Amino acid sequence: MQVVRDLDSLDEVPKRTVLTIGNFDGVHLGHREIFRRVVHKARALDGTSAVLTFEPHPLRLLAPERAPLRINTPDEKVRLLEASCIDLLAILAFTHELAKLPAADFVEEILLRRLGLCHLVVGYDYAFGRNREGDAEFLAVQAARHGFGLDVLEPIQAGAEAYSSTRIRQAVGSGQVASAVKILGRNFTLDGLVIHGDGRGRKLGFPTANLSVEKELLPKEGVYAVKVKWRDDYFDAVVNIGQRPTFVGAEPSLEIHLLDFQGDLYGERLRIYFVERLRDEKRFSSVAELQRSVDSDIGTARSLLATSHVVEYHEYLDCGEPKA
Repeated sequence: MQVVRDLDSLDEVPKRTVLTIGNFDGVHLGHREIFRRVVHKARALDGTSAVLTFEPHPLRLLAPERAPLRINTPDEKVRLLEASCIDLLAILAFTHELAKLPAADFVEEILLRRLGLCHLVVGYDYAFGRNREGDAEFLAVQAARHGFGLDVLEPIQAGAEAYSSTRIRQAVGSGQVASAVKILGRNFTLDGLVIHGDGRGRKLGFPTANLSVEKELLPKEGVYAVKVKWRDDYFDAVVNIGQRPTFVGAEPSLEIHLLDFQGDLYGERLRIYFVERLRDEKRFSSVAELQRSVDSDIGTARSLLATSHVVEYHEYLDCGEPKA
């Protein structure tokens, strides 16, 4: 997949471009179906499958108080889009100038002249351009005027609810990481660098790796059963996210205890796949009570993780035929 952050860097205008536009935060099952349709149409036309997205999220610039927490880091989103078999990813800087651009100019200058638009695929509620004037009705007029194809998709859903980034944020933010899998199509995940902590876990008999992460969206504070990937190996683990209320003055942290692991992980990158929430954080009356609780958490996690299979992005982002 070719990734461009400036359309001037394109050597030539892509041929017969089948394009979709959006933020695609989370790259969930609904997004996947859009990408399948784009790829399938592009292959039928012997053209270029393309995604156009923006950095930062438009609300970060226009209404920062309403901007949502990002589900993916920018690097994660690129990796997920590449796994979707897209040929070209254009990431445009969202600026005040771009926000003021009339929708008709956006279509002519960017979609047609710069990206070679042949066919456009968008969701039913997508809108762009100044004052969000580039809605489905506007696009139908533009498609007839300029001769490009247009698919406006109805909500993509399973059962009664549509897949959405908002639902993912709600599930993860409330600690329902197992429910998030049904929307994402994969386990909610984050990665980070192992840094030095205060050493309390080792003193308690449960050595932990403290993780520094860039992820904006984290699961609700509490204890979770997780799978951890280090290099090419996977380990069962328990993660504590939060304030560690038993210890007064403790800094917020993300601590991982890898089961049956011995070794030095400082400076290493780990990726965590959240499987199930075990409990809330709580203040214990003594260190001994905390130790008994951690022992119980580890036992529960072992049982859960023994039969759990982590679903990674490359396992669900196939490039097969779109759904009817």
